[in-house]
Amino acid sequence: MKLSQIDLNLLLVFHQLLIDRRVSSAATSLGLSQPAASNALRRLRQLLGDALFLRTPQGMEPTPYALQLAEPVALALGTLHTALNERASFDPATSSRAFTLAMTDVGEVYFLPVLMDALARTAPGVTLRAVSVTNPALKEHMASGQVDLALGLLPQLQAGFFQQVLFHQPYVCLMRDGHALAARGAPSGTLSLVDFKAADHVQVESAGTGHSRVDEALQRHGLLRRIRLTLPHFVALGQVLSSTDLIATVPERYAQRAVQPFGLTVRHLPIALPDSAIHQFWHARLHRDPGCQWLRALVASTFGAEGS
Repeated sequence: MKLSQIDLNLLLVFHQLLIDRRVSSAATSLGLSQPAASNALRRLRQLLGDALFLRTPQGMEPTPYALQLAEPVALALGTLHTALNERASFDPATSSRAFTLAMTDVGEVYFLPVLMDALARTAPGVTLRAVSVTNPALKEHMASGQVDLALGLLPQLQAGFFQQVLFHQPYVCLMRDGHALAARGAPSGTLSLVDFKAADHVQVESAGTGHSRVDEALQRHGLLRRIRLTLPHFVALGQVLSSTDLIATVPERYAQRAVQPFGLTVRHLPIALPDSAIHQFWHARLHRDPGCQWLRALVASTFGAEGS
C-alpha cells in the first residue's frame, strides 16, 4: 500500500482509539463528532482490509493486526509532532507546564521530596503529577505523550524506549533501632548469616518493578527467609518495622529515606546481592521536546551518580 492512499487523519483516529478504546471518547479527544470518528474507522478498515477493533463489553478491543501497527504508528505520529514543534522553547522560570511522571511507591518516597524542592527553586510554576508504573497501559500512555517520564527499576520498559541510568544501589536490611539484631551486628554493620536466617521477615512484592529479583537471588544462595508478612508495596513498611521485630530487605535509597522518620536502622546483608540499576525512561515522541529535555536533565543532575 502506498502512503498516498492513507489520510493522516485516519491514523490519528486509529491511535486515539488504541488509547481510549471507545469511539465516543476518541472523538471527544480529537474534537470530532462521533459519526466522523466512526466514518474514519470504517474507511481505515476498508483500506487496510482488517476489522482493527472489535466491540466488547469492555470497549473496542484491537485485533492482532492493530496491535502490530500500534507502536510504529505512535512513533511516526510522535516524530511528526516533534518535528512540527521543533521551534518551541521552554523557560523553566516562567513556565506553568504540568508534567506526568510514572514511578513506584518507593520512587515517590525517594524522588518526589527532592524533586519538588528543586522545582520550587528553579521552576516555581511547573507542576507534577505522579502515576503508578503498574498501570497496564503505561507503554501506550508514554507513546501518546500522556506520561512524560518513568523512573525506577522497570524491566517492562527496557525495550523500545530511550533510557538513562541514574544510579546503582545495593540492597540492605532494615529494622527498628531497638531490635536485638541491631545490637548484635558485626563491627562492619553486617548481619551474620545465622541471624538473618533466624529472623522474621517482611517481604514486599512491589509489582511492576524488578525488585522481586532480590527474592530470586536469595533463593539461589539457599537463603529461605521466614516470611511472616507479605506486603504489596512499601507504603506501610516503615510503620510495620518500627513497631515489630520484623526485618526487611530493601533498596538502599529507600532505607535512607525511612531511617529517620520511623526510627529504623540499617545493616548490611550477610551475602552480596546484585545491585539494582535505576533508570529514567522516555518515549521517542518526547525525545526532542524542550520541556522534557529540561526535566530529564534536572532529574539526571539531581539524582544521577554525580548529583545524588
